[in-house]
Amino acid sequence: RYLLEQDFPGMRIGPEPTTDSFIAVMYGDSEGNVPGNALVVDPKKPFRKLSRFGNAFLNRFMCSQLPNQVLKSISIIDSPGILSGEKQRISRGYDFCQVLQWFAERVDRIILLFDAHKLDISDEFSEAIKSFRGQDDKIRVVLNKADQVDTQQLMRVYGALMWSLGKVINTPEVLRVYIGSFWAHPLRNTENRRLFEAEAQDLFKDIQSLPQKAAVRKLNDLIKRARLAKVHAYIISYLKKEMPSVFGKENKKKELISRLPEIYIQLQREYHISAGDFPEVKKMQELLETCDFTKFHSLKPKLIEAVDNMLANKIASLMSLISQEESNMPTEIVHGGAFDGTMAGPFGQGYGEGAKEGADEDEWVVAKDKPAYDEIFYTLSPINGKISGISAKKEMVTSKLPNSVLGKIWKLADCDGDGMLDDEEFALAKHLIKIKLDGYELPGTLPSHLVPPSHRKPFQTAE
Repeated sequence: RYLLEQDFPGMRIGPEPTTDSFIAVMYGDSEGNVPGNALVVDPKKPFRKLSRFGNAFLNRFMCSQLPNQVLKSISIIDSPGILSGEKQRISRGYDFCQVLQWFAERVDRIILLFDAHKLDISDEFSEAIKSFRGQDDKIRVVLNKADQVDTQQLMRVYGALMWSLGKVINTPEVLRVYIGSFWAHPLRNTENRRLFEAEAQDLFKDIQSLPQKAAVRKLNDLIKRARLAKVHAYIISYLKKEMPSVFGKENKKKELISRLPEIYIQLQREYHISAGDFPEVKKMQELLETCDFTKFHSLKPKLIEAVDNMLANKIASLMSLISQEESNMPTEIVHGGAFDGTMAGPFGQGYGEGAKEGADEDEWVVAKDKPAYDEIFYTLSPINGKISGISAKKEMVTSKLPNSVLGKIWKLADCDGDGMLDDEEFALAKHLIKIKLDGYELPGTLPSHLVPPSHRKPFQTAE
């Protein structure tokens, strides 16, 4: 709702548990709903494989279509609210985690939402997060309603959230958590306004980059599937080879299923495969229980060779084609909704801050502090109105900034490149030091509004 800046059909937001449906929010010329059963038979939509989850799920699945600019670039899957406490005991009627896993394998980004007032990870939420195993690079976390607590409480809430996530997501890396208040209401606590704006902007950039990376992600998934298929072929052919031709088939099958972890280790050594490429043992054992091993196929080395050839040669040429195509096409980013609110005008992130301060003013922005800078300048014994690099260095190092930063400031401030600074250039250097000390980035090249008045080139008028 926050990203689209408009309601979509089937949406209901409230403090009580509201939506118990998976809603695919997609672009359409007119507003409308498509129920799940009709959706999975539509060849134009990518949901046909969901029919295997049965009617109980399809009754809780729908597609909301609306003409919104944001949805021209991305589609959003809104999952049901997570249940906690006694409500978890009531079955949903379908395998919730399996459905989440199906979507997780196909989406570009997974966003987990937490409230600053409700951090507990229920059993169902824990199971849901575990179903995203193998998709950790897609997960982002949003800590919402952060304006309802003060800075000290927010620090504690953030720490508690990271601790809770660390117990559920078994990765050495820390997940990226975006902190903010993601709705269009006034902030209750404005202490951290700047932090919320920066975090929202980071989240927007992350989402806006998705259309550009979609082709590479699909290629990445193709490689992943090819490697998994290859490993699967090795496992199946090994089980087939070990089966007796006449007697004791059932007993041999049971023995092979129980020995699956050992078989994995044997195949790893024989074919030099990473342990991470093998399917989960427990799940594989469950699936093999219902299979007839005698109907499995033997290993076909030519097919394995074809897959290896594809991974080694064809994927590389495909990758170069994608990057070539991307460079020729205009950059595609997400527009509309909340994304447009922070792109232009005085409310864009960083507008009028740091090096951009004074960009739309007639007076030179450094002038207001120049009298104080002039006092320092004249204590450095200028000769012919200029101080040498050695004199400037003595003053500039008092800022305690590293030499690499001070060197960049010197390069920006020495407008005429004579290796010396006049009073205006020195004031500019001090202003740039102040920008860096305030936590802002330095510009790559000096913006026109920061150029000292005496170093500005007069406008040439054409006759």
